[in-house]
Amino acid sequence: MSTIRSDFISDYDGLAGQWWDPRGPLAPLGWIARARAGFVPPPRSEDAVLLDVACGGGLFGPHLDGRGYRVFGVDLSVMALREARQHGFDAVAKADISRLPFASGSVDVATAGQCLEHVPDPFGVVEELCRVLRPGGTLILDTIADTRRARLLAITLAENVPLPGRPPRGTHDHRLFVNRERLVNVAGANGVELRLLGLRPRFRDGVRYLTRRCEEVQMIPTKSTDVLYLAVGTKS
Repeated sequence: MSTIRSDFISDYDGLAGQWWDPRGPLAPLGWIARARAGFVPPPRSEDAVLLDVACGGGLFGPHLDGRGYRVFGVDLSVMALREARQHGFDAVAKADISRLPFASGSVDVATAGQCLEHVPDPFGVVEELCRVLRPGGTLILDTIADTRRARLLAITLAENVPLPGRPPRGTHDHRLFVNRERLVNVAGANGVELRLLGLRPRFRDGVRYLTRRCEEVQMIPTKSTDVLYLAVGTKS
């Protein structure tokens, strides 16, 4: 059975033409992808593999150009995969992220951006990502914390205030937001010691974006992991 909410895939396909709209509902995913790319280490070999699960329309791809990786993407949306293939992904596959079509220990970097909060079993997905990582490989995740503050900002405000970059109502389900302590424990039990840091929009960029004076917002690290957070670790 797919780990992704069935209604989410249909809604997701309905946004297929907006992946690269800098003021559309998917724009914040691009900002986060750029921040995530900053944690990708240099490749350890000439044939190093980076796997991006729930890759969507390939927003991560441009940030990997020239980095020396063979970039593979996995998603359940065929429409999104077509976009990803055109934006820096060497190969894509329609697959369930809880049952990845990769051998154990075959991937140098595994990433999952803004998808764990949409699956009923995010920790099963994390176990699967740890499985495909080689020893010494890097795991990079970003998701939303299971806190009241996250619910207020990511749902009550983000989905209801009519501003550029607003996701459709119903995009998030607070019951699926990801417990930070459990995430660390599950990854640790599978050989990956994670460190967490928060991400937030740079205030100046946010103001300029809302007043239409810029097209992209830089996400910057913060000590608070109460809302949006990133997790990075190396497999032992």
